[in-house]
Amino acid sequence: MNKIIEYHNFLLQEGQQIAVVGPNGSGKSTLIEYVRGAKQPQYGTNSFYATIDGHSIKELTRYITFRDSYGSADSTYYYQQRWNSTEIDDYPFIRDIMPSIKDSKWKETLYSVFSLERILDKRIVTLSSGEMRKFQLAKMLAVHPHLLIVESPYIGLDEPTREELDRLFETLIKQWNMQIILVLSRMQEIPAFITHVVPVADGEFKPRMTLQQYLEEYRQQESDATLLSFDQKDSLIGTLPVESVPCNELVRCNGVTLRYSSRTILNPVNWVIRKGERWALLGPNGCGKSALLSTIYADNPQSYACDIELFGNKRGQGESIWQIKKHIGYVSPEMHRSYMRHLPVVDIVASGLYDTIGLYRTITDNDRDRCRLWMQIFDILQFAERDFMTLSSGEQRLVLLSRAFVKNPELVILDEPLHGLDQRNRIKVMHIINQYCTTFDKAAIIVTHYPQELPQCITNTLTLVRPA
Repeated sequence: MNKIIEYHNFLLQEGQQIAVVGPNGSGKSTLIEYVRGAKQPQYGTNSFYATIDGHSIKELTRYITFRDSYGSADSTYYYQQRWNSTEIDDYPFIRDIMPSIKDSKWKETLYSVFSLERILDKRIVTLSSGEMRKFQLAKMLAVHPHLLIVESPYIGLDEPTREELDRLFETLIKQWNMQIILVLSRMQEIPAFITHVVPVADGEFKPRMTLQQYLEEYRQQESDATLLSFDQKDSLIGTLPVESVPCNELVRCNGVTLRYSSRTILNPVNWVIRKGERWALLGPNGCGKSALLSTIYADNPQSYACDIELFGNKRGQGESIWQIKKHIGYVSPEMHRSYMRHLPVVDIVASGLYDTIGLYRTITDNDRDRCRLWMQIFDILQFAERDFMTLSSGEQRLVLLSRAFVKNPELVILDEPLHGLDQRNRIKVMHIINQYCTTFDKAAIIVTHYPQELPQCITNTLTLVRPA
């Protein structure tokens, strides 16, 4: 069996599919850059890149990473971009931005496997999360690479879409002899078509093993995460200075709906959230969950045309956006996607006190102490002076969660809060949410595609359906 890539303990041979798995901050993303030739290897002669039909493996490899349902942001992306256009005519059609494919047989296969004919006449801004994921992958595969490397492929996808994506991968493997490397944070995400696993810890590849060997060896470690003690965190949360908003009804949505041009993206919603209620907001990709939250939080320009009351005040009665956000802590994939700033972590957390993307004032000693307390609760105090951009995606998510809680809000809106987190951090974050809300009788809205990841404090459920 021919070697395709060999790098330290990493070995990819013909016919094999690899999962690179490790906890947040273990070095997965950095190491995969060596594997795909994007960085010079550290191990000299231990690095081997084969050639296939006269081409280097680097030429025949395509790589894509996902931070949320819509992928990674480019340099032109800005916070709220997803909501800041009420007209869609300025956005291109998929047929105009899909790369040309010279091989007619490959084009026919790709269009069939990814059902591209269904979306060619759609504008890119109108794609659902699942459609966007398939389009981005199909665009990467247009050159018919031998090897596809995908980091966090399942992030932001509901269960049917995750299953469909696995079927797409299997088709590429079985019918076109493509090889796939997936970069994952959790054992639970490893699909059945994977043949070998390369664990990552402390910035190093650990010895490669078969999928069965990995499951047998690491299943106990994943199970042990459920036995973590959080007594110290509970004590820290108990010291928080928390004030209550003097009203029982925090949010009221009266027939809230959203449309872009002729397209409805959110069916009418009637919803009341009262003090101390913790809501799970559920539904498939494309049903409008994030759009609804962006409206409540006033990130969506259409929010002022909607009948919404917050903390006893009707929206549009002269209140500023800062008054709206004063009592709300918020985190979302949209925010993470756009919050790529070279700032110290403590400044990122402090920006939550002022509801800004970036920090534009000098923080007081008291505010800095509050930031450090929440960083201690989320186990990121050691990163306080680190550049946010030097952290792993999972570590960045913990920073943004600290930012959401830093002002001890009356209502926390957490849109996919566990995105990209490993098992230990998922359990930890669920516990923190549960402890904060129950200790101080706070309200919450939590969006997830994994119902088992909802904290115990959930009291109510709202399930949206996709607009027809």
